[in-house]
Amino acid sequence: MIYADTVSAPRRFQIAAIPADGVGKEVVAAGREVLDALAADSAGAFVFDWQEFGWGCEYYARTGRMMAEDGLEVLKDFDAIYFGAVGWPGVPDHISLWGLRLAICQNFDQWANVRPVHFLPGVRSPLRKADDTELDWVVVRENSEGEYAGVGGRNFAGRGPGSEVGVQSALFTEVGCERIMRFAFELARTRTWPKVSSVTKSNAQQYGMVLWDDVFKRVTRDYPDVETESVLVDAMAAKFVLRPEDLSVVVASNLHADILSDLGSALAGSLGLAASANFNPEGRFPQHVRACARLRTGYRRAGTRQPHRRRRQRRHDARASGPARAGNPTANCHRGDHGSRHPHPRPGRHRLHR
Repeated sequence: MIYADTVSAPRRFQIAAIPADGVGKEVVAAGREVLDALAADSAGAFVFDWQEFGWGCEYYARTGRMMAEDGLEVLKDFDAIYFGAVGWPGVPDHISLWGLRLAICQNFDQWANVRPVHFLPGVRSPLRKADDTELDWVVVRENSEGEYAGVGGRNFAGRGPGSEVGVQSALFTEVGCERIMRFAFELARTRTWPKVSSVTKSNAQQYGMVLWDDVFKRVTRDYPDVETESVLVDAMAAKFVLRPEDLSVVVASNLHADILSDLGSALAGSLGLAASANFNPEGRFPQHVRACARLRTGYRRAGTRQPHRRRRQRRHDARASGPARAGNPTANCHRGDHGSRHPHPRPGRHRLHR
């Protein structure tokens, strides 16, 4: 959604459409119809001007490139890019991904990827708990570095069969960790339940992931109103299935959030229901990007009953207003050895750590 002031002349947004491959062509075509209908219903407030680019695996088969040589230069002047899906049999996945999707995200420093896990009425979930529990959370993915930084290489192939070595390094910077975490905290503040769950694998990856944990501990001090926890990625995968009602905003590295967000979309019914956004909140038109990011994914039609959401809100209000236990001024603030922090702890709930 793009917000625009109501003025005499409509505000025009230049959108580059890249359907790319497979189902992407169907999804983008249908999505454009919806967006054009939205613009037509805006009373002239805004208009979308589309330009479609036929890049993708078919383009690669003809030219040996996933996009035009000057593609990034062409795209930089658009207000947004509507991207479908990339990948097709016959083109190695690392070529299709790095040649188009990652080329766009990394060169434009689109470091925030936001993927809601939203359970829609009438769409059956394989998760039995979804039948009678209000489930709604957002996965915030660091989108520019981490495990997908592209650092590494292959060597020694010339020494003969079986001698080649591949090195793939994950890159974590303090700046990169902090900005995605602050984005997650700001998003959490807009939700009914302000909570951020940080995901790492710092028990096994003692450098980059421990840096992530240390930055998370520091950032949490600036958000005393937001509940937090730190969970190992394998335990978080189990939590998506066993305790999804305990989630609000999940922030994780490039690889971990990639996997978890696909798990979440499968639980919600299909990967096709998990529309996502890649952007730089500090980049061009940041006010519109931030407005999009702050939309609650728990939207319901007017008049729709939300008993589970109301119960969750009452639980949160009770935790926020409850007195501290006598003689213990820190009763409402628990910190664990892994950065777990529960300003309003719930009895019987423990941080998952494996």
